Amino acid sequence: MNVRRLIPATAVAGAAALGLTALSACSSSDAAGPGSDGKLDVVASFYPMQFLAEEIGGSHVSVTTLTKPGVEPHDLELSPRQTGSLSDADYILFLKGVQPAVDDAVDQAGVEHTVDAAELTTLESHGAEVGGHDHGEEGHSEEEHAEEGHFEEEHSHEGGTDPHIWLDPVKYAEVAEGVGKSLEKADPDHAADYRANTEALVGKLNTLDSAYEAGLKDTATKTFITTHSAFGYLAERYGLTQEGIAGLDPEAEPSPARISEIHGVAEESGATTVFFETLASDRTAKTLAKDLGLETDVLDPLEGITDTSEGADYLEVMESNLAALQKALGAK
Repeated sequence: MNVRRLIPATAVAGAAALGLTALSACSSSDAAGPGSDGKLDVVASFYPMQFLAEEIGGSHVSVTTLTKPGVEPHDLELSPRQTGSLSDADYILFLKGVQPAVDDAVDQAGVEHTVDAAELTTLESHGAEVGGHDHGEEGHSEEEHAEEGHFEEEHSHEGGTDPHIWLDPVKYAEVAEGVGKSLEKADPDHAADYRANTEALVGKLNTLDSAYEAGLKDTATKTFITTHSAFGYLAERYGLTQEGIAGLDPEAEPSPARISEIHGVAEESGATTVFFETLASDRTAKTLAKDLGLETDVLDPLEGITDTSEGADYLEVMESNLAALQKALGAK
């Protein structure tokens, strides 16, 4: 499969000139609502939040993103000016636990209409520690995690709670519905349009979910190996087993013991491919694949923009991910 890293966004122009100077909303002391251009000034923390804001907000919002193209979201650092400018936004959409710098800045901004996507669905624990396994067919409930001491508190990102909810179309649809309702409150004059846009997006996500369910139902193996343990929700949703070389941190270095364990997993499961991503180093994946005689391919965690050209969005990249998984798992 040709490696595609196309995640454009209509707000990329604003992101490229970022510094948040594009935020021209009324000040935080003014009443919340559309700015002088008639649009709600929305700040999104990174691409998955940006996509929701653009799809649901439509023509009634002006979206800027805190994460520039090509920047690994976990590594994002904000300047004092950027942090200060956040208070000028009408609406902030972020996902707590992905970007510590953003979490701190959002707390300081004090914007009335601030939405944490983590509070719009249920978070779980998936292979947070290096060496953790994600067994989709044996997925644990929150209650089980709590009993085992792995689940700290609902929506808490302590103790290894997995924030990658956007990679499960069903959970992402839940978040979309919550974002739609929050935009209705922030800009009631356009509530009907936000509602219609939300319904349209949820319909597309439901179609994507159906495609994944059908496409991954009958495969030669259920195990896939990836450098970044970002696909726990996806694995659980579709009865797969994610074997992460490292943990939830895409830059984490696996231990020799974990590398040895992956060797055994590959042999026992019949895994054919080691997946990597472009926003993090592919060195470990390629070295491991060479040692095991396996293929390498890209499985996109959709965390950031890597190509500003037009041609693909969240839905299309998720379709590419499905095709990559079908090939690697031997879909019949």
